[in-house]
Amino acid sequence: MANTSQRFLLGYSCLLTSVFAFVMLTGFASREKKSFDEITVHRINVVEPDGTLRMVISNHAKLPGIMVRGKEQSFERPQAGMLFYNDEGSENGGLIFSGHRNVKGEIVDSGGSLSFDKYGDNQIVQLAGVDDKEDRFAGLIVSDNNRRIWVGRGDDGAATVALMDAKGKKRIVMEVKADGTPSLSFLDADGKAMRQTLPSN
Repeated sequence: MANTSQRFLLGYSCLLTSVFAFVMLTGFASREKKSFDEITVHRINVVEPDGTLRMVISNHAKLPGIMVRGKEQSFERPQAGMLFYNDEGSENGGLIFSGHRNVKGEIVDSGGSLSFDKYGDNQIVQLAGVDDKEDRFAGLIVSDNNRRIWVGRGDDGAATVALMDAKGKKRIVMEVKADGTPSLSFLDADGKAMRQTLPSN
Protein backbone atom coordinates (compact mmCIF):
# COMPACT_ATOMS: atom_id res chain seq x y z
CA MET A 1 0.00 0.00 0.00
CA ALA A 2 2.84 2.35 0.89
CA ASN A 3 4.58 1.62 -2.41
CA THR A 4 1.36 2.45 -4.27
CA SER A 5 1.06 5.81 -2.46
CA GLN A 6 4.70 6.61 -3.14
CA ARG A 7 4.31 5.81 -6.81
CA PHE A 8 1.20 8.02 -6.96
CA LEU A 9 2.95 10.93 -5.29
CA LEU A 10 5.98 10.50 -7.53
CA GLY A 11 3.82 10.49 -10.63
CA TYR A 12 1.83 13.50 -9.41
CA SER A 13 4.99 15.50 -8.66
CA CYS A 14 6.40 14.64 -12.11
CA LEU A 15 3.17 15.86 -13.72
CA LEU A 16 3.23 19.16 -11.78
CA THR A 17 6.89 19.67 -12.63
CA SER A 18 6.17 19.09 -16.34
CA VAL A 19 3.23 21.52 -16.32
CA PHE A 20 5.26 24.17 -14.46
CA ALA A 21 8.16 23.80 -16.90
CA PHE A 22 5.81 24.10 -19.89
CA VAL A 23 4.16 27.26 -18.52
CA MET A 24 7.49 28.87 -17.74
CA LEU A 25 9.02 28.07 -21.10
CA THR A 26 6.02 29.22 -23.12
CA GLY A 27 5.72 32.33 -20.96
CA PHE A 28 9.32 33.31 -21.58
CA ALA A 29 9.00 32.51 -25.28
CA SER A 30 5.99 34.83 -25.59
CA ARG A 31 8.11 37.74 -24.31
CA GLU A 32 10.81 37.26 -26.91
CA LYS A 33 11.09 39.71 -29.77
CA LYS A 34 9.70 38.36 -33.01
CA SER A 35 10.91 39.00 -36.53
CA PHE A 36 8.64 38.68 -39.58
CA ASP A 37 9.28 38.99 -43.28
CA GLU A 38 5.62 39.84 -43.87
CA ILE A 39 2.51 40.32 -41.75
CA THR A 40 -1.11 40.75 -42.87
CA VAL A 41 -3.52 42.40 -40.44
CA HIS A 42 -6.69 44.48 -40.39
CA ARG A 43 -5.57 46.73 -37.52
CA ILE A 44 -2.60 47.32 -35.21
CA ASN A 45 -2.94 49.17 -31.87
CA VAL A 46 0.13 50.70 -30.23
CA VAL A 47 -0.45 51.21 -26.49
CA GLU A 48 1.41 52.35 -23.38
CA PRO A 49 2.11 49.87 -20.54
CA ASP A 50 -1.11 51.06 -18.85
CA GLY A 51 -3.14 50.38 -21.99
CA THR A 52 -3.47 53.99 -23.18
CA LEU A 53 -3.88 54.00 -26.96
CA ARG A 54 -1.13 55.96 -28.75
CA MET A 55 -1.41 54.94 -32.42
CA VAL A 56 -3.67 52.89 -34.69
CA ILE A 57 -2.78 51.54 -38.12
CA SER A 58 -5.95 50.28 -39.74
CA ASN A 59 -7.91 49.44 -42.85
CA HIS A 60 -11.14 51.32 -43.59
CA ALA A 61 -13.45 48.86 -41.84
CA LYS A 62 -11.53 48.90 -38.55
CA LEU A 63 -10.50 52.58 -38.43
CA PRO A 64 -11.91 53.98 -35.16
CA GLY A 65 -14.12 57.02 -34.72
CA ILE A 66 -12.91 60.06 -32.79
CA MET A 67 -11.18 59.10 -29.54
CA VAL A 68 -11.30 61.51 -26.56
CA ARG A 69 -9.52 60.41 -23.37
CA GLY A 70 -9.77 56.79 -24.42
CA LYS A 71 -13.50 56.88 -25.22
CA GLU A 72 -14.61 56.48 -28.82
CA GLN A 73 -17.22 58.74 -30.41
CA SER A 74 -18.86 57.42 -33.57
CA PHE A 75 -17.54 59.18 -36.67
CA GLU A 76 -17.78 57.85 -40.22
CA ARG A 77 -14.47 57.87 -42.07
CA PRO A 78 -14.16 56.76 -45.71
CA GLN A 79 -10.39 56.29 -45.39
CA ALA A 80 -7.80 53.85 -44.12
CA GLY A 81 -4.59 54.98 -42.47
CA MET A 82 -2.79 55.80 -39.25
CA LEU A 83 -4.16 57.84 -36.33
CA PHE A 84 -2.08 59.43 -33.56
CA TYR A 85 -3.13 59.93 -29.92
CA ASN A 86 -1.70 62.09 -27.14
CA ASP A 87 -0.69 60.98 -23.63
CA GLU A 88 -4.34 61.01 -22.55
CA GLY A 89 -5.60 58.82 -25.39
CA SER A 90 -7.19 61.67 -27.39
CA GLU A 91 -6.73 61.92 -31.16
CA ASN A 92 -4.15 64.53 -32.17
CA GLY A 93 -3.41 63.87 -35.82
CA GLY A 94 -3.12 61.21 -38.46
CA LEU A 95 -2.24 60.04 -41.93
CA ILE A 96 -5.30 58.97 -43.93
CA PHE A 97 -5.90 58.07 -47.56
CA SER A 98 -8.68 56.77 -49.78
CA GLY A 99 -10.18 56.76 -53.26
CA HIS A 100 -12.65 54.71 -55.31
CA ARG A 101 -15.31 54.94 -58.00
CA ASN A 102 -19.00 55.01 -57.09
CA VAL A 103 -21.77 53.14 -58.92
CA LYS A 104 -21.82 55.92 -61.55
CA GLY A 105 -18.12 55.47 -62.21
CA GLU A 106 -17.28 58.81 -60.60
CA ILE A 107 -14.08 59.18 -58.54
CA VAL A 108 -14.92 59.93 -54.90
CA ASP A 109 -12.97 60.39 -51.64
CA SER A 110 -9.71 60.31 -53.60
CA GLY A 111 -6.68 61.73 -51.83
CA GLY A 112 -4.69 61.80 -48.64
CA SER A 113 -3.98 63.96 -45.61
CA LEU A 114 -1.27 64.22 -42.98
CA SER A 115 -2.41 66.36 -40.06
CA PHE A 116 -1.39 67.39 -36.55
CA ASP A 117 -3.85 68.78 -34.00
CA LYS A 118 -3.60 71.37 -31.27
CA TYR A 119 -4.08 69.94 -27.76
CA GLY A 120 -7.81 69.58 -27.18
CA ASP A 121 -8.66 71.39 -30.42
CA ASN A 122 -8.69 71.16 -34.20
CA GLN A 123 -5.91 70.74 -36.75
CA ILE A 124 -3.05 73.22 -36.71
CA VAL A 125 -1.03 71.80 -39.62
CA GLN A 126 -2.32 69.77 -42.56
CA LEU A 127 -0.70 68.56 -45.75
CA ALA A 128 -3.52 67.49 -48.05
CA GLY A 129 -4.17 66.43 -51.62
CA VAL A 130 -7.62 65.69 -53.06
CA ASP A 131 -8.57 64.96 -56.67
CA ASP A 132 -12.10 63.65 -57.23
CA LYS A 133 -15.48 64.67 -58.67
CA GLU A 134 -16.02 67.37 -56.03
CA ASP A 135 -12.61 68.79 -55.16
CA ARG A 136 -9.22 69.19 -56.78
CA PHE A 137 -6.54 70.80 -54.65
CA ALA A 138 -3.19 70.08 -53.05
CA GLY A 139 -1.28 72.07 -50.47
CA LEU A 140 -0.21 73.00 -46.97
CA ILE A 141 -2.66 74.50 -44.47
CA VAL A 142 -1.72 76.18 -41.19
CA SER A 143 -4.58 77.03 -38.83
CA ASP A 144 -5.22 78.71 -35.49
CA ASN A 145 -8.96 78.05 -34.99
CA ASN A 146 -9.36 79.65 -38.44
CA ARG A 147 -7.18 79.01 -41.48
CA ARG A 148 -4.17 81.34 -41.43
CA ILE A 149 -1.90 80.11 -44.25
CA TRP A 150 -2.57 78.28 -47.51
CA VAL A 151 0.21 77.26 -49.89
CA GLY A 152 -0.95 75.15 -52.78
CA ARG A 153 -2.91 74.60 -55.96
CA GLY A 154 -6.69 75.05 -56.15
CA ASP A 155 -9.54 73.83 -58.36
CA ASP A 156 -8.82 76.54 -60.91
CA GLY A 157 -5.22 75.37 -61.35
CA ALA A 158 -3.73 78.52 -59.83
CA ALA A 159 -0.71 78.22 -57.54
CA THR A 160 -1.40 80.38 -54.49
CA VAL A 161 0.17 81.60 -51.26
CA ALA A 162 -2.54 83.16 -49.08
CA LEU A 163 -2.09 84.77 -45.66
CA MET A 164 -5.21 85.26 -43.53
CA ASP A 165 -5.99 87.29 -40.40
CA ALA A 166 -7.19 85.78 -37.10
CA LYS A 167 -10.76 85.65 -38.46
CA GLY A 168 -9.67 83.63 -41.50
CA LYS A 169 -10.05 86.53 -43.95
CA LYS A 170 -7.51 86.68 -46.78
CA ARG A 171 -5.24 89.73 -46.43
CA ILE A 172 -2.31 88.97 -48.74
CA VAL A 173 -2.56 86.73 -51.80
CA MET A 174 0.33 85.87 -54.10
CA GLU A 175 -0.85 83.92 -57.11
CA VAL A 176 0.15 82.50 -60.46
CA LYS A 177 -2.86 81.54 -62.57
CA ALA A 178 -2.99 78.43 -64.77
CA ASP A 179 -2.20 80.59 -67.82
CA GLY A 180 0.97 81.87 -66.11
CA THR A 181 -0.32 85.31 -65.08
CA PRO A 182 1.20 86.37 -61.71
CA SER A 183 -0.25 88.80 -59.18
CA LEU A 184 0.19 90.10 -55.64
CA SER A 185 -2.86 91.45 -53.80
CA PHE A 186 -3.34 93.24 -50.47
CA LEU A 187 -6.90 92.98 -49.17
CA ASP A 188 -8.89 94.72 -46.45
CA ALA A 189 -10.97 92.93 -43.80
CA ASP A 190 -13.90 92.71 -46.25
CA GLY A 191 -11.82 91.04 -48.95
CA LYS A 192 -11.59 94.13 -51.17
CA ALA A 193 -8.28 94.81 -52.89
CA MET A 194 -6.47 97.81 -51.38
CA ARG A 195 -3.51 97.33 -53.65
CA GLN A 196 -2.72 94.87 -56.42
CA THR A 197 0.50 94.37 -58.35
CA LEU A 198 0.25 92.89 -61.84
CA PRO A 199 2.95 92.25 -64.44
CA SER A 200 3.63 95.25 -66.70
CA ASN A 201 3.02 94.88 -70.42
